[in-house]
Amino acid sequence: MPPKEMTPEQMVSRLLFRDGLMLVIDKPAGFAVHRGPKGGESLEDHFGALRFGLPRAPALAHRLDRDTSGCLVLGRHRKALAQLGKLFKTGAIGKTYWAVVEGGPEAEEGQIELPLARLDVARGWWMKHDPSGQPAVTKWKVMGQNLQRTDSFASLLEGEAAEPTGPAGSGRPDDKLHEAGGGSDVEQQLTWLALEPLTGRTHQLRVHCAAMAWPIVGDAIYGTAPRAGGPPLHLHAREVVVPLYKNRPPIRVVAPVPEHMRAALSPCGWRDENANDESGLRRASTVSP
Repeated sequence: MPPKEMTPEQMVSRLLFRDGLMLVIDKPAGFAVHRGPKGGESLEDHFGALRFGLPRAPALAHRLDRDTSGCLVLGRHRKALAQLGKLFKTGAIGKTYWAVVEGGPEAEEGQIELPLARLDVARGWWMKHDPSGQPAVTKWKVMGQNLQRTDSFASLLEGEAAEPTGPAGSGRPDDKLHEAGGGSDVEQQLTWLALEPLTGRTHQLRVHCAAMAWPIVGDAIYGTAPRAGGPPLHLHAREVVVPLYKNRPPIRVVAPVPEHMRAALSPCGWRDENANDESGLRRASTVSP
């Protein structure tokens, strides 16, 4: 759950990258990036704390769902927003998400190509697979897996980890979803995926994973999670790669794994990068002004 209120100090503490054109912040799960039709608190209400001497607060260069955490890109002024908007529109910005899904694919990597359309105008922005909808493409790669008995699935999400089936990205369990005796003995496979959306449709990753029969843990719209009292959505905007300057390497920014996903990722082979950064991923450095 997000904090009940966001202080200026808390907002600044979520800064991952800063230069003269762009900011990248670590968005908390459960916080809308902007106010919806019904109003309510949003993250952009607190962008004033990120002016860093400029006359205006930064603004959103793109969107993340309320329940998604991780890298959120902001433009510091109008010219920067126009440049970032063009990069996002043309697909020049690389985006990698981490998700924990129920079940999982049999292959190690692949690509999903399922057009999407709105489910029902009356239901807002809920989406569905529709052959006549807009093209939507997602690349995926298995990072790790584990098996958990369903009677301990809830405790796993609360922090009780099981043994991984192998090192991150290398091991595949020999057993599929199966019954070992009925009832609470049904085993629940969890899979840690890296997802790369090649298009930017609303709820694309959530609908694509659900359509493949591996819904994201905590998805109360397209998955199996209850509307209330279930685990948070296990979807995290892990990395953005922004080719902002012509004569410099792209800016690569990584958001740390949020607390609510650690208990499910650990049995899949993830290791805390703060303790042992085997992946080589790190936060981008901050540049003034």
